[in-house]
Amino acid sequence: MTRSALEALTVVDFSRVLAGPYATMLLGDLGARVIKIERPRVGDETRAWTPPVDATGTSTYFASVNRNKEAFPADLADEGDRERVRELLRTADVVIENFRAGTMERLGFGYDEVRALNPRIVYCSITGFGTAEGAALPGFDLLVQAVGGLMSITGQTPDQPTKTGVAVVDVITGLHAITGILAAVVAREATGEGQRVEVNLLSSLLSGLVNQAGAYVGAGVVPGILGNAHPSIAPYEVFETADRPLAVAVGNDRQFAAFATALGVAGLATDERFATNAARVAHRTELKRIVTERLMQRSADEWFDVLNEHSVPAGPINTIAEAFELATRLGLEPIVEVEGSRQVANPITLSATPVSYRLAPPRLDPPTPSN
Repeated sequence: MTRSALEALTVVDFSRVLAGPYATMLLGDLGARVIKIERPRVGDETRAWTPPVDATGTSTYFASVNRNKEAFPADLADEGDRERVRELLRTADVVIENFRAGTMERLGFGYDEVRALNPRIVYCSITGFGTAEGAALPGFDLLVQAVGGLMSITGQTPDQPTKTGVAVVDVITGLHAITGILAAVVAREATGEGQRVEVNLLSSLLSGLVNQAGAYVGAGVVPGILGNAHPSIAPYEVFETADRPLAVAVGNDRQFAAFATALGVAGLATDERFATNAARVAHRTELKRIVTERLMQRSADEWFDVLNEHSVPAGPINTIAEAFELATRLGLEPIVEVEGSRQVANPITLSATPVSYRLAPPRLDPPTPSN
């Protein structure tokens, strides 16, 4: 029987909505036993975020981040249910929660209380803005995209700041939570003691802004909205073609020479305005005009083939359906079926301890799991 990487871990999951559930689903895919604590008859808010629903009648939002979990209905205001939860915690390895700061303490399940039950526990808290002055602020992805600077660099024009098409801050934060949890689990092997892991949406976003944040921190440059263009690379943006937009991601001078050749204007690579990346950035408007004139002569799919032949990173702006079709053509097997529920596959491949898909997203009131 194939082993799973995290099959020895039991995770008690108090989280709801996206950041925490995404983290615990990935832990479950890697083999951990994940027990999802939900209020009876109410459950995770995303159970009611419909339409759409999948073939099992489950909210696709909820289903997208809740496979490989066991449901554990528990009213944390009821002492009998609290004692049932305490029994779980005495033998668990990991706790994850994303209530507003102070809520778990009020319910009797704060870090100090849980650590007293189980000194080996790794206790992960996800908040919007930390546990100091920002403790009372609500943590919603759109809000953090706004106040955290992401919207100030996203959109077509400076007067139209735009959110991303998915709650990317929650996703980034969930991945940071997993990193912290697994680091603490490794440390426990050496010390025998668990610890508290804290991540928050704002800090995770600032880290995830990478070069844009680095421009401010390292050079005092405040980035702005450039539409689909890149502040430091050209041509690295979206261009019109004869039928639909095409993304071109030229990252160095060699690729630009190949790009110019593919366009039939090889001389651009030696033109002093475009011979280096710095020159291309300085003359991006003129470069875009020349490139667009050439690209308008063929369709996006035709250019996709031509540019791939020249090893130039480029591709059409696909719909999500087309993106899945592409992944399937490339042999990536992007969709799995779990007990009648079609799911997006886990993107991690492990040669010896592969991910597994054991449980469909849980119904709200199934039998309570045993310890």
